[in-house]
Amino acid sequence: MERPAQELCAYLTEVTAHVVDPGLVEIALTHRSFAYENGGVPHNERLEFLGDSVLGLVVTDTLYRAHPDKSEGHLAKLRAAVVNMRALADVGRTIGLGDYVRLGRGEQTTGGRDKSSILADTTEAIIGAVFLSAGMPAAAGLVHHLLDPLLASSAEMGAALDWKTSLQEACAARELGSVGYRVADEGPEHEKLFTAEVVIDGQVFGTATGRTKKDAEQGAAAAAWRELQERPIPAVAVGD
Repeated sequence: MERPAQELCAYLTEVTAHVVDPGLVEIALTHRSFAYENGGVPHNERLEFLGDSVLGLVVTDTLYRAHPDKSEGHLAKLRAAVVNMRALADVGRTIGLGDYVRLGRGEQTTGGRDKSSILADTTEAIIGAVFLSAGMPAAAGLVHHLLDPLLASSAEMGAALDWKTSLQEACAARELGSVGYRVADEGPEHEKLFTAEVVIDGQVFGTATGRTKKDAEQGAAAAAWRELQERPIPAVAVGD
């Protein structure tokens, strides 16, 4: 059963120490499927657009200040580990966001309250609503409250920051050929399961499944990377 937006509004006000506009929060929780079925009421896509930019700025600023010795490329990997659909959906789940989302009947019956794409988009829309209500300090406070644990753990992830890039680097170090991916999917549209295989020099090195093509490929790359760690890196020839 859908929980009232006022409850979430009270939580946001407590977390940010700023008054958050209930009307904006209600829009942030309104999926376009609900808007379509209810006479075209405002939905959350514009707030999602705004919240995405606010989130990116706060995370980028935090990483830049926290890691003065890291390259631009490494900082980009750290940011991508935090600002992605799966991470944002998990953040939404931790605060029970799915219980508040206003969905059309079709989305409700197909599990929309726990759909990662909807939860991630709604998380960004909530950040946008807080920004419009009380400005950047309040929005930054919410982002830190939600994502600081993930920001801290991402710094320790190493190769797991981006398994596909890490696999490519491992292959290059071992003088192997190019990396390719074969992906197949099965199941109905709203519950598709993807299976990915990593192919290196015509040989399958890793296989994984996931709810999205990207997740399946990252999982397969992780499996292949771990297998490659058993292979030594060729010694560099030293001239006479």
